[in-house]
Amino acid sequence: MSVRALGVAACAALLLLLPFAGRPYTTTLLLPAFGYAIALLGLNLLFGSAGLLSFGHALFVALGGYTAALLTSRLGVRHLEIVLLAAAVTAALVAVPVGLLCVRYVKIYFGMLTLAFGMLFYSFLYKFYTLTGGDEGMRVLRPVLLGRPLEHLDTVAFLTGPFYYYALAVLVLAALVMRRLLASPFGLSLRSIRENATKAESLGLSVRRYRLAAFVVAAVFGAVGGALLVVPTGLADPLLAYWTHSGNLIFMLVLGGFDHFFGPVLGAVVFILLQDQVMSLTPYWRFVFGAILAVVVVFFPRGLMGLVDPRRAPAS
Repeated sequence: MSVRALGVAACAALLLLLPFAGRPYTTTLLLPAFGYAIALLGLNLLFGSAGLLSFGHALFVALGGYTAALLTSRLGVRHLEIVLLAAAVTAALVAVPVGLLCVRYVKIYFGMLTLAFGMLFYSFLYKFYTLTGGDEGMRVLRPVLLGRPLEHLDTVAFLTGPFYYYALAVLVLAALVMRRLLASPFGLSLRSIRENATKAESLGLSVRRYRLAAFVVAAVFGAVGGALLVVPTGLADPLLAYWTHSGNLIFMLVLGGFDHFFGPVLGAVVFILLQDQVMSLTPYWRFVFGAILAVVVVFFPRGLMGLVDPRRAPAS
């Protein structure tokens, strides 16, 4: 067995056994990391494979969160499988018209357009109080997992037990799907477009169509991650769509390493754990995070995965 396979197996065993370690706080701390990791898998498809950096990806994370809130608290739909499916479908429906406009542009213009749409959605969530709850947000009721209400469990037992393994299973499934996409002709086409869009188009690839497809897939992953993200807190609020949240997503991606498949997952986990530690030490944690990002970009441009797997070539 290779060193890489051993590392993956060790991490998987650690995650599976963590709830039995007797520290519910650490277990619940990882729950948002699972949601972020799913969203980052999509964002990394858009950036790492297609070469398009979105400054408004939090739009779709918030869309997933508010879909979960609307279904559970307003429409009485509590089955998490239905919630995740609805979040994915809603994100795809929104991503198509937004993407049709955004993928006409590249580089900073693409990023600024996505940022603009993200802030429009934030304003909608903040201003339409009767529909979205405004700055108070919307409640997210405890979902039903695989047809089991689990009402007999208290909140901590629910989050550190059934929901923890459910979220972990969704992350594994999302990673397998993304792995398959990257290894498919679709993934290869995206990487060829990233390297040289003009040459790819001359070979018969529809550049805008592939970029739109990547945008929609990234949106679906973001919404699924967002739907899982709001369950532990029980609240979907407008800050999910704010531009600083999109900045956090990019920070996680750079921190983990966007040229490695597992970079987004590592970035999400390290970000959550590091944020918890720094916030407990100083109220100026954003300043500390900014300094850390600067160090990573300057000295470790391939992120933390570059330290773990230094011989790996940039992701193709």
